[in-house]
Amino acid sequence: MGKRAQKSRDARGRGSVGGAERVLPALSSLTDLPRWGELSPSERQRMEFGGLRERLAGELSLDASELALGCVVRLDRGFPAVLSERGVLRAEFAARLSKAGYSRVAVGDWVCLRLPAGHDMGLVCEILSRESDVARWKGKSRGERQTLAANVDVVLVVQALGDEPVSCDRIARSAVIAADCGCEVAVVLTKADRAGESGLRRDLGLVRELLGEGVGLVATSSDASAQGLEAEAVELGAGWGEAAVRALVPEGRVAIVLGESGAGKSTLLNALLGRAVLETGAVRSSDDSGRHTTVARRMVSLPGAGVIVDEPGLRSLPLVGHEHGLARVFPEVSEAAQGCRFRDCSHTHEPACGVRAARLDGSCGPVRVDAYVSLAREMRASAQSLDPDIVL
Repeated sequence: MGKRAQKSRDARGRGSVGGAERVLPALSSLTDLPRWGELSPSERQRMEFGGLRERLAGELSLDASELALGCVVRLDRGFPAVLSERGVLRAEFAARLSKAGYSRVAVGDWVCLRLPAGHDMGLVCEILSRESDVARWKGKSRGERQTLAANVDVVLVVQALGDEPVSCDRIARSAVIAADCGCEVAVVLTKADRAGESGLRRDLGLVRELLGEGVGLVATSSDASAQGLEAEAVELGAGWGEAAVRALVPEGRVAIVLGESGAGKSTLLNALLGRAVLETGAVRSSDDSGRHTTVARRMVSLPGAGVIVDEPGLRSLPLVGHEHGLARVFPEVSEAAQGCRFRDCSHTHEPACGVRAARLDGSCGPVRVDAYVSLAREMRASAQSLDPDIVL
């Protein structure tokens, strides 16, 4: 692509991916993206980049100075903005990646980026190996995994409180996905004012029973009248407010926020940023659900803390092939299951079931057993529905 054509495309704020013209927000308007130095690749990724730069410079007859290490910090309908030492710039994919089907980058991916002299756009030449891959199953028998974010350190599970008990199922499946990819997990309970003192105590207790005392747990509310709940949260061993959320993501760490539409993610991030940057939406009173207000996947730099990946609300988090994560979140239940008489035990009615025995003798708590049994049943059903040639 010539320099004139390249600059013309940049001036229009458009890019072409797979032949489709897409209107993109101006990078100058994206003021809360991370800065170089706030994100760090692993030592393994640095070494991988060094080898790639040497190899590609030879293969493509390039000056090695044209190749730089970059991190994808935003995706607008699949079109990446990449942070490098030169700042943030738009990038396209090298033909070799597109033709091979390897151009599916995620926010948080470290890439080998070509920066031709005199051009305002970069070219993603290679995607470096991921240290973590927060993904969900997208599709049915012939589906595929959709990476939500790469190279994340902690998953923040955001759940809105209300009159009804907090959803242990949603929290448990998010924790299993986090554990399966090697991430820590913490839980942020928003809209605490809607639950009141008794509801907050109930829900904090449920999360503790579900995930144990060691999990990071914070309650928040944007309603000024809820400040009286802080003492209740602290008494129960949980943090309170935006400062406690920031403590979950200290400088140098990257987190992803997972939650359903209407869970209060954008309101929470606005509070963490100290100003209304992200659009918020109303919640339907009929089913307490919201509509998507986040449309781009993006990284947001938190003042005095680390970096958060803001993810559009997810209506579903199906579990397919996350058995290792299930065992990591519920190790004592998984161990008890090894004592079942039948290998395909459903832990509901079979004789000599180790899980039901552990529940009866108190060695496995009922909340944890119920979550384990429900998610294990879902994964068994999912595995049976897959085409035999699908590799998990």
